[in-house]
Amino acid sequence: MQISKDKVASIHYTLTNSKGEVLDTSNGREPLSYIQGRNNLIIGLEKALEGKTAGDKIHVTIPPEEAYGNRAEELVQSIPREAFGEINDIQPGMEFQMNTESGPIIIRVIEANDSQVLVDGNHPLAGQDLTFDVEVVNVRDASPEELAHGHVH
Repeated sequence: MQISKDKVASIHYTLTNSKGEVLDTSNGREPLSYIQGRNNLIIGLEKALEGKTAGDKIHVTIPPEEAYGNRAEELVQSIPREAFGEINDIQPGMEFQMNTESGPIIIRVIEANDSQVLVDGNHPLAGQDLTFDVEVVNVRDASPEELAHGHVH
């Protein structure tokens, strides 16, 4: 069976950046299972897996436009410390959910002082080419319940 819309694919993967550093892997864990065509993976990886079958292996580099997008410098902003309410200990690397006109986003603290907090609303992998080594382990039909919920059970 081929990976196509509404099929459940189970994959083993290793994700590396342009320097060859491993960012994530399923090695030593259960394979990742997802429903094709339901935005469970970045679009570039879904495209690369379309039509593959169990046993297939791929090595693919996904550009930012088909991954987490290009960095948007307007998402790096200085926010008054008071906006964080009663949270006193704000440290670089901390993440918070912020409501915007486009909906909620996750912001990451870059630096903080007594009056301002510099945050970044970009995804940590935005602007990066991402390389995946993938092995397709299994492909099956999604159950009606999985299709209704949009994810694998």
